[in-house]
Amino acid sequence: MRKFLILLLAVAFVSACASFNARHRTASSAYAFLYPDEAGKIEQPGIAEIKLPARVGIAFVPESDGNFAQYRSTTITEIEKHRLLRRVADAFKDREYIHSIEIIPSSYLRPKGGFANLDQLATMYDIDIIALVAYDQVQTTDQDVAAFTYWTLIGAYVVPGEKNTTTVMLDTVVYDIASRRMLLRAPGVSEVKGRSTPINQGEQLRLDAIEATTQAAQQMIGNLEIELDAFRQKVRERPDDYRIVTGGGSGGGGGTVLLMLAPLLLAARLR
Repeated sequence: MRKFLILLLAVAFVSACASFNARHRTASSAYAFLYPDEAGKIEQPGIAEIKLPARVGIAFVPESDGNFAQYRSTTITEIEKHRLLRRVADAFKDREYIHSIEIIPSSYLRPKGGFANLDQLATMYDIDIIALVAYDQVQTTDQDVAAFTYWTLIGAYVVPGEKNTTTVMLDTVVYDIASRRMLLRAPGVSEVKGRSTPINQGEQLRLDAIEATTQAAQQMIGNLEIELDAFRQKVRERPDDYRIVTGGGSGGGGGTVLLMLAPLLLAARLR
């Protein structure tokens, strides 16, 4: 009877471990930041007067209030955010139509700060355009029967027993601050799968989060390049929404930009 009860308890415990899974999510939202209390109401944008070469700011959107402190070890740290934003800035700093790119610390953006917060940043950093980077990170951990068997018979640190999946989506939206008009959007998505032991699970999840974020950032940068080319065509096709002003900066390349936009400026003059 004693052996039978022990066996029964063991089976019940293994079954419980077999069905164990955990899901942690950390996210930020550009929409929640820009339109915090308006319940679906979106401010009507005006005509975007784009000054070239452009003065651009780039920053991470503050995290949502729903994140839990015990899961913060796997979120993107400020150092990692700065490193990622530096990669984005370096990819575009040599474009002839960009005068400067300022990396803005996350602490300068208030949760639900809205366009009033962006107006402050425009004054502080002398920028006209802002690129807001939001992210959504989901980490799922599954523990199966085999993992529990290895954990009890061989030792927790010898054989990986947890199946981890980390999914990261980065989403960049670019706004003209004065007109409140969104100019373009570029996402990047990545998924990393791996295994870990119960002991080193926290560290492995952190490393998986860094790897997934790096991969998503690379895809996002590629999409930004595509969207920038598409935006140039959109400016030509929609003169009622976008107005180009040249000669606003001293970063060089102004003649190239003027030559590139000469047909658009001529069409606007004739209009």
